Order: sequence, then structure tokens, then C-alpha cells
Amino acid sequence: MARISRRTVVGAGASVAALAAAGYGLWPRMDGYREEVERQRRLLGDDADLRDLVRMATLAANGHNTQPWTFRLAEDVVTILPDFTRRTEVVDPDDHHLFVSLGCAAENLVIAAAAQGRAADVDIWVGAEAQIDIALSPSTAVQGPLYEAIPFRQSTRSVYDGQPVSTEDLQLLEAAAREDGVNLMLFTERADLDAILDFVIAGNTAQMDDPAFVQELQDWLRFSPSRAVEMGDGLFSACSGNPVAPDFIGSRLFRSFFTKDAENEKYRAHINTSAGIAVFVADRDDPEHWIMVGRSFERFSLQATALGIRNAHLNMPVEVLSVRPDFASWLGLPGMRPNLVIRFGRAPALPMSLRRPVEAVLV
Repeated sequence: MARISRRTVVGAGASVAALAAAGYGLWPRMDGYREEVERQRRLLGDDADLRDLVRMATLAANGHNTQPWTFRLAEDVVTILPDFTRRTEVVDPDDHHLFVSLGCAAENLVIAAAAQGRAADVDIWVGAEAQIDIALSPSTAVQGPLYEAIPFRQSTRSVYDGQPVSTEDLQLLEAAAREDGVNLMLFTERADLDAILDFVIAGNTAQMDDPAFVQELQDWLRFSPSRAVEMGDGLFSACSGNPVAPDFIGSRLFRSFFTKDAENEKYRAHINTSAGIAVFVADRDDPEHWIMVGRSFERFSLQATALGIRNAHLNMPVEVLSVRPDFASWLGLPGMRPNLVIRFGRAPALPMSLRRPVEAVLV
């Protein structure tokens, strides 16, 4: 177990291009889906402007791929605002995940701006009208593996290969995640993973027994490539390694096969084949620190991508109020709120998720 509280960014020598090729090789064209992904997920060109930085920001991790953000552009300032019309009030009633998602988007923008030769000064404003102001100024261009990983980062919801991650790679992940006010706890011992699995199963069981949770999740599912392209958001079946189908069929199959027992067995397989689990815990339980958690996690995820390490969320122990206190106590943090639970390990890439056009997120 390791705890991280200060920030640095560390590069790695993995070939992100090789990762991209591997991921794209797994899927058919699917009614223009792949072409749309390739259009969205590309690095900045020489003539990149603020809108291109917004595109890079939107490729960040976010809950249910709801993309709960809008962006306001000024001459040298990008402001990120929450879009509460896209909140998930059942699984995220206090908008915790929403603000974490904003932090992820902010970090992508900061890294992409640095690659373009723009230093970023980030101010987080919370209260009645929360926002993140990112002021940009000329600087020396800094491109590295985290920037190169932005188009290829994904939440890989599949079985991993069960092999351990090296100490050197774990140290790189720890270093990338360093952020004032945020603690990272890494677990790689099988006994610890088994204990966390118990909390995941308890949380998943509670969620699966809640019809409102199941309905909210279904509302964000996209079963066909055409529907996924049309909406540009949500959880497309192929991105989780599931078959695609016409939406009217997919919704019926979802109700038939999305059962508590099946989901619990899936999560057992996911954790049993993972190399480890990362838990992110902020010093304080407020939107400012949730944003900071998002920035920390996004760098962790980008560094993992650069190293050929996959990751995916297992947030049930922090989402379910009846499970969260016991989980915090097991972590040795009674009374605190764990923010994210992330499994990691190696596996082939899955198809990438889509994003809405930049025009749709500008205000």
C-alpha cells in the first residue's frame, strides 16, 4: 500500500501507437462508429486552437459517459462548468462523480495545452456557481507519454490477464497521481483484493436491488452503433465487450441478462484477474477536492495507458451509503469518504467510446 499527496508528472517509454493499433484492430466499422472515433481521438495539429483543447478535454474519464460539462472560451482562458442537466441523481445524488469528471477534463486540457506550448494556471471556484478557470500563457512546448495517451485512454471493462504490475510501473503510477490534498492507496496483495471484492459485491447487490438504479443505468446504455453515433454519449455495448444489437432488442436483452448474480460473478472475475486496486481519497469531502481527485486520477489513468496497463472503475463501495463507512474503516480512514476505486492490470483494448461534438459543449 502506498499513499501519495504531492504532484509530479513522470513519463514512460511505452508505445502508445502500438496500443492504439491493438485497440482498433478488435472491432468492425459498425456503421461509421470507428470513423467517428478516429475523427475525435487524434492529437493536436499545428494549427490547434482553444476548441481543439476542448476536444482533448472531452476525452477525459467521466461517469456513465454522461459528459457532464460545458466550456466557455475567452481570449486566453477556458472555463469548465458543470452541466447539471446530465447528472445521474440515483448513483451520484450529491454530484460527487460529476465534479470528479470536471477535474478529469481539466487535467486533459492542462496536459494538451502544455503540449501546444501553453502553460496553464488553474483556479477552482466552488459555491452557488462552481467553475474551473484555466488561464493560458505562452511557454515551451512539453509533449510526453501522458499527452500522447489522451486519445487512447479508456475504462476497460473486461477480464484482465492476472499478471502482476512491476514495482517500477507502480512507482510511475504513484508519481503521476501526486496531487496536494489527494491520497492514493495501492493494493496488490491477493488478501486485500479479496477483501475489497466483498465490499464491491455488497455495493453491487444493493444497487441491483434498486429499480431506480437499474433504470438510470439503462437510460445511458447504447446498444447499437447507429444510436451511439447519434447520441455521442452513454455506454455503448461494444465498449464493454458486449454484443451490439438494435436498441429495441438490446433493451429487452438487458432486462433478461442484467441480473444481480450475473453482475456479481462478473465483478469477481474482474477483480480476480486484476493486478491491483487503487483507491483515491481526498483530504476533505467537498466539490473542490472532488475536482482535485479527478485531476489526480486522470494522470494515473493516462500514465497507465502509456504503460499498456488498463483500468476500470469499481465504485460501488463508495456509492452505496450503507457500505461506504465500513469500507472507509477497512481502509483505516474511519469517518472519511473514499472517492474512487479503480482496478488495473493488462488486457487488450476494447473499442473506444464516443464524445459529443465540441459545438454541443460550448456556451
